[in-house]
Amino acid sequence: MIEYIRGELTEITPAMAVVEAAGVGYALSISLNTFSAIQGKKEVKLFVHEAIVTGGRDDSYTLYGFVSREERELYRLLITVSGVGANTARMILSSLTPAELCGVIAGGDERTLKGVKGIGLKTAQRIIVDLKDKVSNSELAFQVPGLDHAPADDIDKEVRNEAVGALTMLGFSPAPSAKVVNEVMRAQPGLPVEQVVKLALKQIK
Repeated sequence: MIEYIRGELTEITPAMAVVEAAGVGYALSISLNTFSAIQGKKEVKLFVHEAIVTGGRDDSYTLYGFVSREERELYRLLITVSGVGANTARMILSSLTPAELCGVIAGGDERTLKGVKGIGLKTAQRIIVDLKDKVSNSELAFQVPGLDHAPADDIDKEVRNEAVGALTMLGFSPAPSAKVVNEVMRAQPGLPVEQVVKLALKQIK
């Protein structure tokens, strides 16, 4: 089993990184979160998840690379959920950082999860039900920066959902909108929804 690969980053796209180690170039599927973290670096260390599919004409061996153990652990948790495959799990980790995903699951925020491409309401609910206790009781809740000092339960969910809904109606994607709204509400608790939306509009990209 491969734990991690450390070497020269020879190629990179938003979906794949090629790392050369000991003369071998390893192609690893990555999330946008990992892409952002390693883009521009010459030497990288990626934690690996190996996926082997056998039993048919299209046997495959795929390596997934993650910038941190926490992101890999979340990926492994996600693919245990019925209806969440490898590509869907990677899409979730491309839309939300590990800290945001932990907050979303721990806070039961199905709206934000449903905003990820390919995730319907039932799948979002299943992810929360299946993983809420695992995320809350695991070391992830303490190792992922940002979650320990800003739990999702401290945020007024009704105001947050209304603000995200308003931004979505204005044409912004749900996941980035939720991220900015959470930041605004953590920085200035108690704001009415219209003020949250106004401040979010100044920050959202």
